[in-house]
Amino acid sequence: MLEPGFQFSFFALSYDVIVGVGGVILILLFHGTLINHVLMRFENMTANNFQKKEYHWVFLHFYITFAFIALIHFVEVLIWALIIYQLDLLKNPNDAILFAGSCYTTLGLVPDILPNGSKSLAFIIAFSGLFSLAWTTSIMIGMTETYRKAWKIKRVENTSV
Repeated sequence: MLEPGFQFSFFALSYDVIVGVGGVILILLFHGTLINHVLMRFENMTANNFQKKEYHWVFLHFYITFAFIALIHFVEVLIWALIIYQLDLLKNPNDAILFAGSCYTTLGLVPDILPNGSKSLAFIIAFSGLFSLAWTTSIMIGMTETYRKAWKIKRVENTSV
């Protein structure tokens, strides 16, 4: 329900769209660059591990890579929080972090505390989170296949000894 005295403004919506699209582009470029780097490193290291038959290292690289991917998402929440805070939409940095994280993860735990005229930024943040998390999911599926391959080989080696 709209607050009393609220007036819809195309200017405010346009401003949100410009800021939001800029933020989404920034987040997706950041996400794509870092996640690609982390994935390539995982693939190179695990290929080397398979070649040397050091399967236990594949498991370690999998979990370390997973931790780096989680950190990438955390930094993306911080980027959104910084945008919100720098635009003076929220006065408290902690509120900006909680709000950005709530939107980015689409949990919706924090109520919409943005000022009138900037409320549509919440669903734009959610779009960036949905895209980034889906991208991560697709990458994790491939990484899990590598993990499973190492696990199966290791299991066969242990049963044949």
